[in-house]
Amino acid sequence: MHENENQAIKQEHTGFPWKQVVGLILSLGLTFLALWVAIGLSLPVNVTLTIIVALAIFQAFIQLFMFMHVTEGTEPVHQIIGILFGIYVAFAVVAGSIWILAHVF
Repeated sequence: MHENENQAIKQEHTGFPWKQVVGLILSLGLTFLALWVAIGLSLPVNVTLTIIVALAIFQAFIQLFMFMHVTEGTEPVHQIIGILFGIYVAFAVVAGSIWILAHVF
């Protein structure tokens, strides 16, 4: 049975990786859109931050599904644990960076 699963996986990865190319283009587009919102528009700071955070969350979901293959796991429990750990790490990095910047400057 494992041989059939391995063959199905090998056959799935043949050809040009269109999914990754589309994910890369979408990620780059969202990055440049966030840059344009921050630099090119003269919106209030709260609105600018809200738009950038929304674009960042959308980009995180694109990367989860296009590059990290969230839907291709064996069991949903492992996927949920991985996503929760990723959220924890992201929160720790952002909160730690803000804390350090607040106490250094």
